[in-house]
Amino acid sequence: MPTIDLRGLAMSYEQTGSGPDIVWVSGGGSRGRDWHPYQVPWFADRFRNTTFDNRGIGGTRPLDADAPESWSIEDMADDLAELIERVCTPPVYCVGLSMGSLITQKLAIRRPELLRSAIVMGTLARAYDWPYDFMKAEIEWRRAGRSLSGMMGATHYAAFSYPASALGDPAVLANIYRYLDSEEWTEGNEESLVPQWEACNAYDVTAELPTCAARIDVIAFEQDVQTPPVFGREVARLAADSSFRMIPDSGHYSCWGHRHDEINQAIDDIIAADARGSA
Repeated sequence: MPTIDLRGLAMSYEQTGSGPDIVWVSGGGSRGRDWHPYQVPWFADRFRNTTFDNRGIGGTRPLDADAPESWSIEDMADDLAELIERVCTPPVYCVGLSMGSLITQKLAIRRPELLRSAIVMGTLARAYDWPYDFMKAEIEWRRAGRSLSGMMGATHYAAFSYPASALGDPAVLANIYRYLDSEEWTEGNEESLVPQWEACNAYDVTAELPTCAARIDVIAFEQDVQTPPVFGREVARLAADSSFRMIPDSGHYSCWGHRHDEINQAIDDIIAADARGSA
């Protein structure tokens, strides 16, 4: 993947397809290439798709090797803004999952002119109660010198990321394990999650969403145990211009290898509605 120097980083990114821009924003411990098996092929014949690695993971690294690995969601939103300005033709559609949805929301608040729509999945307006507690527990687990890798990591993330219907389907479960127990997933995952989860737990845009000038379209997953749908509903309720839709029988990562066709269609529907409204 090519890299671009921006904001003290060598950022790894990739572009596929041609047409209007969609930028895919990954969650904690996830890389840009995670969008390529299930999302990029769906959209590549009509859109230019940009994927990238966030700070602290994959091919994105600080230009100063001694730079502290401590940052905020605002920092990552500013990274995203510069990437869009450098390699895309704004305004763009921005699709964020999990931590990527927080980055996308913050971009919508800070730089609304860069966006046609902020499509946020598995999202929240602030980390509190259950999402805060599980991220805090994972931070403490890693700071104690433990890890969530190998089969322990695969089963942990599978249970956190997919509904029971997926875990009870041998073919789907095999694909989940193949990914979550692979080097592609574990590479950089453990080292990145402490600073990324700390940034998520410090996140709160409840006071900013009511005056956000950008459109925010929320997609929630019915059986999401990382960010239950009530948190996405709060984002849609607070945002000045928003929509909310629920994907049945889906979990936090169902866009990858489980309900991806339905989720891709929901994204497509949002984009088509925006295109009709802009015509």
